[in-house]
Amino acid sequence: MSRNNQIMLDMLESWSNRAGVVNTTGDLLDWVQQLNETTKVSVRRTSVQEDSFWFYDDYKGEILNRKRSFFSIMGVRYFDNERFVSEQPIILQKEIGYLGIIVKKIHGVLHFLMQAKVEPGNVNCVQISPTIQATKSNFTRAHGGRLPYYFEYFEKAGENGTVLYDQIQSEQGSRFYGKRNRNIILLIEKEIPIYPNYKWMTLGQIKELMKIDNLVNMDTRTVLSGIPFVTCLHDAKVRERAGQFFTDSALMKSVFEADVADSMQKIMPVINDYKMFHDVDRIIVPLNQLVDWQVDEYGVTCRRDADFTVGYFDIHIHGREVQQWLQPLFCATGSADFVLFTRVHNGMREYLISLKPEVGCFDKVEFGPTLQSVPGHETQTERCLAEVLHRHLAEQTGILRDVILSEEGGRFYHEQNRNLIVEVADGECEACIAEDPGYQWVSYALLNYLVQVNNCLNIQLRNLISLIEI
Repeated sequence: MSRNNQIMLDMLESWSNRAGVVNTTGDLLDWVQQLNETTKVSVRRTSVQEDSFWFYDDYKGEILNRKRSFFSIMGVRYFDNERFVSEQPIILQKEIGYLGIIVKKIHGVLHFLMQAKVEPGNVNCVQISPTIQATKSNFTRAHGGRLPYYFEYFEKAGENGTVLYDQIQSEQGSRFYGKRNRNIILLIEKEIPIYPNYKWMTLGQIKELMKIDNLVNMDTRTVLSGIPFVTCLHDAKVRERAGQFFTDSALMKSVFEADVADSMQKIMPVINDYKMFHDVDRIIVPLNQLVDWQVDEYGVTCRRDADFTVGYFDIHIHGREVQQWLQPLFCATGSADFVLFTRVHNGMREYLISLKPEVGCFDKVEFGPTLQSVPGHETQTERCLAEVLHRHLAEQTGILRDVILSEEGGRFYHEQNRNLIVEVADGECEACIAEDPGYQWVSYALLNYLVQVNNCLNIQLRNLISLIEI
C-alpha cells in the first residue's frame, strides 16, 4: 500500500475516533471551561483618540496604524459590467498569514495539535484554533511580541515532516479585499514540546466539538476542509478498508467512485465563463468619499441598513504575545444563514454549490454554498431555495447539521452565523435552479479536489465542508 493511501486511511480512522486516546472529549471540554473561567479578557468599545498607534487619516480617508502594518481600512466601490452594485468599507491586508495544524500518530491514531485561543472579537472568549494562526506581522514580530509557538515547524515545513495539505485560500470576500492565508497540515514523527493552551485531539473529537456553538473557530474549519482524500489512487483493497469507517454509504461512494474528470469538464466552464464575460471593477476610494457611510472618532457607520459597522476597541487579553492594544473591528449588525443542500442521486451523495461573486473576491468569483445571503438581499433562485430550507426547518426533516459558528475573531466582533447542512429529496430543488447555471450538484470527491486548488471554493463553503460527517 502506498504511503498516501495509508495516510488517508489513518485520517479516516482518526475521523471515526470520537472517544479520544490522549484526552477524552470530556477532558477537552473541561479544559476549555477552565480557561474561560481563568483567562482575563476585557474588550470595550472606545474612541480612536484614546490611542496613539491606530489613527484615521482624513486626507487619505484611511484607518491605519503608525507602522503601516497589520491591515488598514478604506472604501471600495463595486461595479459589474459597468453597473454600480455597492460601496462599503473594506479591509486591506496584502500579507499572507499561516493557518497551520500539526498532526502526529500517537498510540497508533492520528492526532491534531490544537490551540485554545482568545481573539478580541470572539463571542465566548476561548475557541479551538489551529496549531499556528499568525499573520505575517505576527511572525515578523512587527508588533514587538514573541514569536508564535511552533512557527519554526511551518517555516521550513518540508524539512520538519510530511506536508499533507498546503494551499493559499481566500478569506471573506465581503469584508477583505483579496485577502488570503496559507492553509497547511503538517505530519510530523518526532517528539515536540506541548506548550500551555495546546492539546492533542483526534479528528473525530474536533468534529464533535464543532457541534457546539462557537467552540471551534473559523480558521480551524477552513484548514480541516482541505484534508486530502482524492489525491492518490484507491484500489479495491483500499476502498474495502476505508469502508469500515463510513456509516454513510452514499458519502463513501461520493468519495471513492465519483468521476472527478467528467465533473470538472462540466463545472469549470461555469466559473470561467463568469470570470471571462463579467467585467468587474473594484475601485478603492477614501472612506470619506463613500456616499452612504460616515466616519467619526468611534468608527464608520452606514446611513442606511448595512450588514456591519466599524468600531474601535480597547483590548486586554492575558497570555497573548501582546496583552494590551487598540484596534478597529468589523461589527456585524445581524447574522446570516450559510446552507449546504445535499441529496443522494443514483446512490451517490451530492452537494449543491453556487457561484458567489463578492466585492473583495481575489479573482471575481468562487463557488460557495447553496445559500449564503442576508435576508432582503436574495436573488430569485435564492428565494426559491430558501423556501425549500424553511419547509425542512418547519418540518424538522433532513437537518444533518445546524450550528451557530463564529467568524474570524481577530477582525470581526461577535460575528456569528448559522451553518446548516440539509438533505433534500432527489429532484426537490430542480425547479429552483433550472434556469440558473450558477448552481451545480457535485460529489464530495470534486469538492475535495477543488479545495486542493486556491480560489475555487469560498470560505463559507469550506467551513461547511468541514462539518460533514462520515
